[in-house]
Order: sequence, then structure tokens, then C-alpha cells
Amino acid sequence: MEPDLFTAAAEERQEKDPTGSPLAVRMRPRTLDEVVGQQHLLKPGSPLRRLVGEGSGGPAGPSSVILWGPPGTGKTTLAYVVSKATDKRFVELSAITAGVKEVRAVIDGARRATGGYGKETVLFLDEIHRFSKAQQDSLLPAVENRWVTLIAATTENPYFSVISPLLSRSLLLTLEPLTDDDVRGLLRRALADERGLKNAVALPEDTEQHLLRIAGGDARRALTALEAAAGAALDKAETEIGLGTLEEVVDRAAVKYDRDGDQHYDVASALIKSIRGSDVDAALHYLARMIEAGEDPRFIARRLMISASEDIGLADPNALPIAVAAAQAVAMIGFPEAALTLSHATIALALAPKSNSATTAIGAALEDVRKGLVGQVPPHLRDGHYKGAAKLGHAQGYVYPHDLPEGIAEQQYAPDTVKDREYYTPTRHGSEARYADAVEWTRKHLGRRRS
Repeated sequence: MEPDLFTAAAEERQEKDPTGSPLAVRMRPRTLDEVVGQQHLLKPGSPLRRLVGEGSGGPAGPSSVILWGPPGTGKTTLAYVVSKATDKRFVELSAITAGVKEVRAVIDGARRATGGYGKETVLFLDEIHRFSKAQQDSLLPAVENRWVTLIAATTENPYFSVISPLLSRSLLLTLEPLTDDDVRGLLRRALADERGLKNAVALPEDTEQHLLRIAGGDARRALTALEAAAGAALDKAETEIGLGTLEEVVDRAAVKYDRDGDQHYDVASALIKSIRGSDVDAALHYLARMIEAGEDPRFIARRLMISASEDIGLADPNALPIAVAAAQAVAMIGFPEAALTLSHATIALALAPKSNSATTAIGAALEDVRKGLVGQVPPHLRDGHYKGAAKLGHAQGYVYPHDLPEGIAEQQYAPDTVKDREYYTPTRHGSEARYADAVEWTRKHLGRRRS
């Protein structure tokens, strides 16, 4: 909501004495030209430029926008710049604490402001993905009629987390992860700027490099770590931030991974694709990212079991038992020891010969069934154990394979509609070579000469 008396007083105190605010807050850009990165969104005539009043636009007003990007890439910063630069009424809500009641209050206030004294309203809604469908629905009339210009921020894929009607009424702006050069420029500005550390300490190159690794492209995390390390150095009366000092205050690098968001699916996908591609080192990298981020080990184990059948199959018949054993072990022991079991299985699967023949075989069979190619079970294969089955011709003429020297009978098993279909196409990778020989031999002895 709009600031009350106490909020306004707190902001006034921060402006008079900015040292009371975190470094990341003090270093927020004041104009779009100070924004680090995201230059693809800041070109002349861009939606964000128009939101701050650049360009006349004529009869075309500024559009509502949805800012989508990883944490620390500047979504809140961009909204903050708009709030300071625009002459419009600016209202901020967080989907964590706000509900339909608060949204409706903002919309009512926007309509009064527009009708009463022609003041347009910009509504910044942080973490819109946390809003339910009903809560997002409450925004639609205001956005559609432009009672408010919406700036919504999300770390989640909006195609999954934002309702389609709201997406269609807004421009989707994708923020890119900050590069090391972007974060480096921000750190150096914070070291020298009057709002920042005012050159109180220096940042040697080796410490800067480690700080960039720690940040992982997250500007907020970089500034938070810099402030903590600078404070530790100043407490020790040091003039520069040594690598040891930084390591004291930040014990490990950040892993960009949201267990409920896109990173969850992207990293899991990369793990499986690396296994499929037999790159054991890449597979271990993605496994480590999932482990370090606290991913559920059972989820990882389930993905490995799927991979064992989907990508390896009969090329290495031991792959699935290894994956299943890993899943059972993980369920019994949990982290941190489960990391060893998952590593064991990941390495085995990545280095196994590959075949997707089991995947394509069932896919082709399912496709035929879905097309209606089901047909009648041949009479000689039907159940003959009940009274009257013989009179119906069921099980009559069936040849028992074990009665034959070669253990295989030349008789029809598939329905007439698919009797000539060959779903299984084995590779000659690894152990599947013997299955390729076996399927060729069996099809020949079943009287299916096409093979």
C-alpha cells in the first residue's frame, strides 16, 4: 500500500543517514541509466523507458509489464527506479502478504485518483507467482481498463505461474542473469560511491574473483557479501579485504537453484541429458548442484530410475537394478551419505552404453493402440480354463513352445490389425547386441520373414 506516516518517516531517516540501510539498498540505481545489465530492456522507447515518462507515446499509453528473471537480477530495482522517476502515483504490494482485499483497495484508490485529479497509478506487485488464480483474476479489470499500470515481478516461469488473461494484457520482459562483468562493475561502484563504502577498503583481484563466484550472478548477494567482508576487515583495522577475511564471513558459493521453480526443472533436465550424452563430469556437476541446493534425494533417485530405462535399457541390463538399488538406499540413509549413492548411480548410468529402444518400442505400440489398432485376441491365445471355452474355440490349436526342441512355435500372437508391426528396434550397443541377434532369430522362427 502507499506509505503511512511511520513508513514515510523511516524513509526520510534513511535518506538523511543512508548508512543505516544495507549496502544493497543504498546502492540501488536512481535512474535507468545506472542500472547494471539488462541493456536489452533499457533501449530508447522500451516499455520501461516509457513507464518513467520518456517519450510522449501519443495516444498509446505505457503497457503493464511482467518482469521475469532469477533472483538478484534487478526486478525490484527496476520497479524502484520507476517509482522514483515517474510522476505517476506509485503503489507497492507483495504477494506474500497481500490478498484480494488489498488489491481491490489499490484499484479503488487508482480509480479515484484517475477520476478525481487525473493521476495515473503504477502498481508494483512483487512475487506475483504466489498469488492464486482468484487473486490474479482480481487484477484483470484494472489492467484491462488501465486503471493501473502493473509492474509484476516473478522468479517463476510466468507461462506456468501467471494466468493467461493477465499475460495477454501485459508485456513479458525477461531479465537475463548478470554477467561477472556486470557484478564486477557493481562491486567497484559500491566500493567507491559516497552511498557505498567510500573507498574505506580495497578489494584485491583474488578476493574479487572469489566474491564473483560466491555471487553466482546475483547482485544482491554480491553486495551483501561485500558489506559483510568489508565490515570484518575494518574491525581488524585492515585497509583491504583479504581472501581469508571473505572466506571467514561467507563459507560457500551460492547455488542458483530454486527447488520449486525453473531451476529445479532446468538442472534436473541437464542432469538427465548429460547422462544420456555420456558426459559423466557434466552429470556429476549437475548432481552436485542439486545436492548442494538441498534437493530431495528421492526426486533425484526417481529421475535416475527413469533414465535407466529411457536412455540405457537393454544396452546395459544392470542399469535399472543399479538405479533401483540407489533409490532404496537413498530412502534408507538420506543426506549427507545419500550423495555417495547418487554419485555411484550417476557415474554408472553416464558411462553405460546407451539405447532408447525400450522407449521407442512402447511409444510406437501405444501410438497404434491409441489409433484404434487393437483387434481381437487370436482364438488360440484366449483363455481356455473356464467351462464352455472349448465350444467357443478358445485355446484350440495353441502350440505350447516348451514342447518343441527350439522352445519357439511358429504361430500368430498379435491381433490381425498389427500382426506385421515391429515395435522393437534394438541397437548393437553394449549388451543389446545379443538382444538384436535374439529378436532377429525369434522373428524368423515365428514365421515373420520380414526381419
